[in-house]
Amino acid sequence: MKPAEIVHGVHLETLFTSMFLHANILHIAGNMLYLWVFGDELEANYLGSTRFVVFYLVCGLAASALQIAVNPASTVPNLGASGAIAGVLGAFLVEFPRDRILVAVLVPFWIGQRRLSAMVLIGIWFAIQLIGGVGSITAVGQGGVAYFAHIGGFIAGVLLIKLFGAGRRRMGDWGAVRG
Repeated sequence: MKPAEIVHGVHLETLFTSMFLHANILHIAGNMLYLWVFGDELEANYLGSTRFVVFYLVCGLAASALQIAVNPASTVPNLGASGAIAGVLGAFLVEFPRDRILVAVLVPFWIGQRRLSAMVLIGIWFAIQLIGGVGSITAVGQGGVAYFAHIGGFIAGVLLIKLFGAGRRRMGDWGAVRG
């Protein structure tokens, strides 16, 4: 998906197809890790499969919309699932803020594991996206990370999850152990 083409009504199908293409194996592996960690619980315990797929695609479109709005003249291709997955992170934050996520901690001379609340972990992730987004404004025309796609997808996830989950009960509401 190239923002300049979308603005001119060319290759509109790439708004969808770009969500399923990745630059390399690390790109797709990173996205799939985040989708597995955060999407599994959201799909299985809150939205269900059909609503999850629609939610995911809508967040991906919202991600592209913000990326295009920030730099509509860009001819740099945007691809990957990270904008849609950012929407999943936003929804997870709203629905499961106290869930604790096991993360690897890699610092010099120490490697370990810690459980961080979704609020802390996703909050740190979002702060990194904001900082990167501000920094990317001066790097117009260069490739790299589509920070505003991440921000757009995340905001869409936060705003839309209650609409998509309307009438649904989380498994945790039925007494399942959470934590």
